[in-house]
Parts: sequence; structure tokens; C-alpha cells
Amino acid sequence: MFSIFRKSAGNKTLDLSGLRVDMHSHLLPGIDDGAKTTEDSLTLIRGLSDLGYSKLITTPHIMSEVYPNNAETILPALNELRIALRNQVKNVEINAAGEYFLDEYFDSTLAAGFPLLTISGNMVLVEFSFVSAPINSSNKFFEMQVKGFQPVLAHPERYLYFARNKAQFDEFKSMGVLFQVNLLSFTGYYGKPALEIANYLADKQCIDLLGTDMHHTRHLDKLRNAGSISGTIKKLLDSGKILNPRL
Repeated sequence: MFSIFRKSAGNKTLDLSGLRVDMHSHLLPGIDDGAKTTEDSLTLIRGLSDLGYSKLITTPHIMSEVYPNNAETILPALNELRIALRNQVKNVEINAAGEYFLDEYFDSTLAAGFPLLTISGNMVLVEFSFVSAPINSSNKFFEMQVKGFQPVLAHPERYLYFARNKAQFDEFKSMGVLFQVNLLSFTGYYGKPALEIANYLADKQCIDLLGTDMHHTRHLDKLRNAGSISGTIKKLLDSGKILNPRL
């Protein structure tokens, strides 16, 4: 259905235009562990455009004790980056949401009824700790849904504590949680266990969204040379289950 190669200077390079939208990245300068400067941001955006993306929804970390971001830090940074982008990178739309760490700050924000920065509509990107399994995560997802939000779990394949308890994925999916997997996970960039979980989720058709989780040029360089994952991307796109093109 979709082509995932493009010819450039006689060579085949990965073409992600079939996805159209990247909905997980860290492109706003200086507010989290992603791009440090505006020039870093422009370099990454140019690279993503070259790979075929026409819309970028960047998602800075919102983590109270490390990256205390909110609309007041994210939206001005977005506006400044848009200004810098003028006449720099054409035909690329950039918006911003957030990647919310499910901590007590998130709980209080949700309970207080403060608006959340959404990817699209009511879709909210959330993440767990990489170190230890979350407590009461199902309850947190339920509370999000009660408040009218659609939970999107960022990179579930990277939570290696679920490797021996894959039934947890089934529980989340049964609740209606959407899964976003990092493209680089299919290359083995995050290690063999993450690759195995990513393939497991792909085989079970549990993946709803694909993201670059772009932080820096090392990610960009790795993705540029990720031709080995083209078949996996094509299969996922051809399934019709991937939501990126509709965002």
C-alpha cells in the first residue's frame, strides 16, 4: 500500500512519508533532554523532513522534579521555533503536546481538571519509569478516561520489566490504551529485549502509533541508516491500524 523507499542520488533511502506525521519527539530547544539550541532543532527538523515527514508533533517531557514543563513553557518555545523555521524548512507543520510522566504531579494536574497538552483531539502521551514497574497504572489510565482523555503509552517496548509479564500489555489494551512504539526499537538501538518486545507487539497487531522519539543527531543518523526496518514499517502501515497518517 505504501512505499517506504525513496531514490536519492541513485541510492535507496528510508522514506517515512507514508507515516506523514511524527507524533513523538523532543525538538523544542532547551526545555528537556532533547534539542539544546535552536540550531539543533532546525537540524533535526530538516532531517525529519528529508525522511518524508510533513507534520511534527513534538512532545517535551513533563516530569515535575526533572523537567517541570507545562503549557507556559512549551507553547512559547513552540512559537519561537516556528518563527525560526520561517524560510528555513518549508512544507513542514510543527505542533506541540507533551510526554507526561505518570507521577504525583500528573495525578494532581488531572484531579484539578487542568487542560492537558494533547497530540490530537483527546490523545495524551504518557510514559512510565524505565527502572521499576508503575503502581496503580491501570487506575491512572481509568482516571484519564473518566476525565475524557485517551491514554497513549509511549514506547511500551522499552519497559523491560514487562518482558516476563506480557499479560500486562493485554490488560492495557483491553482498557483501550493506545501503544506508541519507537521506530528505532526495530533496529535494536535500545537493545535486544526492547527489539523482542517491539516485534511481539507488532506480531499481535497491538501498535497504534509509531514515533521517532527524536532527541539528537545520533537518533537522526541511526534512522537515516535504518533500511533494515522498511519491511516492518510497510507491514504495519498496510495493516491499516497505524494512526499517524490521520493525525
